[in-house]
Amino acid sequence: MSRIGKLPVDIPAGVTVSVAGSVVTVKGPKGELKRTFNPAMTIAVAGTQASVTRPSDEPGHKSLHGLSRTLLANMIEGVTKGYVRQLEITGVGYKAEPKPYGLLFALGYSHQIEFKAPTGIKLTAPQPTTVVVEGADKEIVGQVAAEIRSLRKPEPYKGKGVRYAGEQVRRKAGKAGGK
Repeated sequence: MSRIGKLPVDIPAGVTVSVAGSVVTVKGPKGELKRTFNPAMTIAVAGTQASVTRPSDEPGHKSLHGLSRTLLANMIEGVTKGYVRQLEITGVGYKAEPKPYGLLFALGYSHQIEFKAPTGIKLTAPQPTTVVVEGADKEIVGQVAAEIRSLRKPEPYKGKGVRYAGEQVRRKAGKAGGK
């Protein structure tokens, strides 16, 4: 039995979970999420708990068991608390500016980059060198943060670029020359 998969998922007050076949819809104060799970997994809601069961002990079913339970738990946590990912911008003249459609980045290129926020994602820049990505869907929040980071990855010589908050960039020594 999967150690993660066999644990029930608690449903807090104010959150509704509805199952229609293999489609699960979770509604809460931060929004609504819908996901289609593998039809082999059985998702049951009983009172204030949801559980995932698998049909057999095949290796494929075992791996889907823990995955399905974790995805369900992430959906419930997303509509109650939400997910936040912070990024830091390092470099002279590098900045992010909030706009109605998303963010406008100046990252050392000859042009500025317009980044439009997908639906369900809130992009803010509390400081010109800090970007905050917020949303209910953990997967989309992580994907948007990765896309923003890929606009100008941190380079190893001076460390300039966009990085996740707390990310350590491995620095390289420059040229030894001169003398």
